[in-house]
Amino acid sequence: MKAYDKTEFEHSDVFAKPFMKWAGGKTQLLQELEIRLPEHILLSKTIPKYVEAFVGGGAFFFYLKGNYDVKESYIIDINRELIVGYVAIKNNPGDLIDALKKIRKKYFSMKTYSARKKYFYELRDRYNDDMETFNYKRYSRKWIKRSSMLIFLNKTCFNGLFRQNSKGRFNVPFGNYKNPKICDEINIMAVHKCLKDTNIIWGDFYQSEKYIDSNTFVYFDPPYRPIKPTSNFTSYAKENFDEEDQKRLAGFYRKMSDKGAYLMLSNSDPKNERQNDDFFEELYRGFYIDRVLANRMINSKADKRGKIHELIITNYESNVNGDICQT
Repeated sequence: MKAYDKTEFEHSDVFAKPFMKWAGGKTQLLQELEIRLPEHILLSKTIPKYVEAFVGGGAFFFYLKGNYDVKESYIIDINRELIVGYVAIKNNPGDLIDALKKIRKKYFSMKTYSARKKYFYELRDRYNDDMETFNYKRYSRKWIKRSSMLIFLNKTCFNGLFRQNSKGRFNVPFGNYKNPKICDEINIMAVHKCLKDTNIIWGDFYQSEKYIDSNTFVYFDPPYRPIKPTSNFTSYAKENFDEEDQKRLAGFYRKMSDKGAYLMLSNSDPKNERQNDDFFEELYRGFYIDRVLANRMINSKADKRGKIHELIITNYESNVNGDICQT
């Protein structure tokens, strides 16, 4: 196969979007997030320094990179598989596209449901088994192969989810899509353009502290606190994010606010199910808490999806903020 030529996309005006489907992604909330940006950013269309401590699919990051002049950017996530994908696209987008094309060609050469399903599980097993010996600390061409498997699994698994069990193994079943977009080469190149001057870090949100100062806009999009106490769909990484972590994050938020940084955080609204649940009001007392409507999309039952409220919390007053939370 001829090596992929990326030059035709070097000057493309296509805006990047997440290269993976990501539960809890912020595509539907981009306008709500944007109108709550600090006023000086909205007016100047410039962000001196941007830090995102739970980048996930990166919808807001890509939106800002496409619509604002982001002078300096840092994206961080504790999910090392996700970071492998980001780094591979930053370093070798053309080779990744070639690898995805090979997978796509083989997948679509199989005409039956059973053959495609068998191939999915074979590749999923290989992906999980390779985890034991994979070198996450040193970049190599193996990162390209692993990223191609990751993207294939994400595009063809049930509901397009990314979920890991406690051992870090990808465990989402086959999704049986008729025509999944396994290789979106135009978007991969657009993502590459966004990442060329971006610092990509694997680690806990605390790793972001060294990059944050009074000149920084920080966006936090942590794993959401479950809407219902019985909900167990929180394992986007093998490291769970529980209520103690939510409290730890709130403490970090206050600490970064004291440094003079501009902060925005999103989370689920427990009042969707429990009107007297003041968990976030207590954690973020003294900050601005807004409730916005969003679609609940990750429930496996279609009749359980619908409009719910989500929280957007800032440490500064915007044009649409209400009063400071005094609860």
